[in-house]
This record gives sequence, C-alpha cells and structure tokens, in this order.
Amino acid sequence: MENYPKTLMEFEECFATEEACRAYLAAIRWPDGFRCPACGGMEAWHSCEGLWICRNCQRKTSVTAGTIFQDTRKGLRTWFRAMWLVCNQKNGVSALGIQRVLGLASYQTAWTWLHKLRRAMVRPGRDRLSGCVEIDETYVGGAKPGKRGRGAAGKAMVLVATEVDGRKVGRIRLARTTDGTAANLEAFVQMSVELGSIIRTDGNQSYCGLPALGYRHEVIVMKDAEGDETKMLPQTHLVASLLKRWLLGTHQGGVQHHWLDYYLDEFTFRFNRRTSQARGQLFYRLIQQAVQVGPASYDAIITIHHPIRLQKMGLLQSSG
Repeated sequence: MENYPKTLMEFEECFATEEACRAYLAAIRWPDGFRCPACGGMEAWHSCEGLWICRNCQRKTSVTAGTIFQDTRKGLRTWFRAMWLVCNQKNGVSALGIQRVLGLASYQTAWTWLHKLRRAMVRPGRDRLSGCVEIDETYVGGAKPGKRGRGAAGKAMVLVATEVDGRKVGRIRLARTTDGTAANLEAFVQMSVELGSIIRTDGNQSYCGLPALGYRHEVIVMKDAEGDETKMLPQTHLVASLLKRWLLGTHQGGVQHHWLDYYLDEFTFRFNRRTSQARGQLFYRLIQQAVQVGPASYDAIITIHHPIRLQKMGLLQSSG
C-alpha cells in the first residue's frame, strides 16, 4: 500500500529525523524486506552507523548505495525537502529557488541535485504509449530573428507523442533530435509507441515507413480556403504550447540544448501525473524511481557529452 504524506504538516511529522528518512527509503527500496546486493541474502542487522550488515556474507550496505543519493554530503532530510518542493510546485522550481529555500551554500549543489532528480523522473522500463497516438515535431529555443518553424536557426527540434483519450490528452513522450529524417522519427516512434498502435501525423513524408514497421498510419491534413495545408493535430500542439510556456516561465527560456533532455523528462513526469489526487503521490513516485536510478556525480554530469538520448542509445542517426 502506498504510504506518503499529503500535506506539509504531515511531511514534517513523517521526516523529522534522519532515522525516519532512512527507514522510509529502505521500505521503498526493499518492499519485501532487505536483500543483500552481493549474495541476495535477506537476513541482516543494523550497525550503529546506520548500515545493513548481511548475516550471510557480512557485507555492509547503505540504503543510499547505488541510488542518486549515493555519496551525498547532505542528509536525507534535506534531500527529501528538496524533492517535496520540486513535486509540490505545480510548474517546478529553478536551481536558484532550491538554493534559497533550503539555504544551500552553493548554486552548483542545487543545480546538481535538480539534474539528479530529473534523471530519476524517467522510470526504468516504463510502458510505451498505445492505442491512438498523435506525433509531431516542434522547435524550442529563445526568440531570434529570421526564419520560424522548420529550419529555424538556433532552435532545438523536439518530437512530441501524445496518447489520444477522447478529447483529452493521455500520456506523453518527448525527445530532442537533430533533424526530422525518417531514421530519427521512426526510431522515436519505435521507442515510444507499442507496435500495432494507430499513429496520426501530418503529411511529413518521413513518416511514410511506419506501416512497414508494424504501425497503422493515419495522415491528418486539411486545406484552408486558399488551398494551403493546415495541420490538424490538436493534442500535440497543446502539449508543445504548454512545454514552451513552462520553459519560458519556470526557466526563463534559458535551457541550453545539451541539457534539454533533462527538462523534457521533468515536463513529461509532471504532465503524466497531473491528475494525481495528492502532490505527495508525486513525491512518493519520485523516491520510488530515485532508488532505481544509479548515482551520478557532478563531474560526471558536466563532463559527459550529452548527445540526443536516442542517438546515444544507438537508435538515431546523426545528420553530421
């Protein structure tokens, strides 16, 4: 049964001590009881240092080892407060906001924490979209003079997939890509949508190969009075508009392209859980996923080149 605080008062009561935070994290990480990562043993005792010692192999294990909290210098109480703040702000929070509210000594710490939490917002092995799915491309980036839309200079192309739930928008998937080649678009569809689903797109010829991949492809195009083609993909357009408004409002549009993947993950996490009855449920989900995602240090985050996620996975082709 899911156990999470529903109000700020409940949160403060539940996580008043480090011990309470460790116990809560352990219950989420090992819902069926402790399991040693080395031998799989399920019997252990606690040391005075707060570690679990396996009765079988004597290995010492911390509840934070192998999670995004590994090697943190701050206590779990501070981490939990940061996560509560991130999940309870409808439009998210900036690194500067986290630093100010929690009294962190450096902006670097707040920035790193947010990027670690954004990594945890993607659930490992999450289900693909299914049923009827709209797919389109949009461009995000600061306002610049010159050409708009496809081919605009200085903007990043983002692929948008939305489940059609009657007139409502269901779940979504977002991904940054270099260009709109057939290889890139098809790879995004394969990663995001279950085989056999209906894919609705505009008249972009790059989607023509979808039937051969096992999808039912519907082209949705209308013509205005002058005979010009007009896109009719209202749900992807709505999501694209909300994404741009969120990037502009919460982050002042100042998201560099090579970090955009993380912000798309955060937007997707928030959007797909927008109907949650309590904001505390988002906090619970985020902790669930945080213990499933491996650790990443600040140096690793800033030194690893972040190409498009799909390309890094060997799914997308680079135009260069």
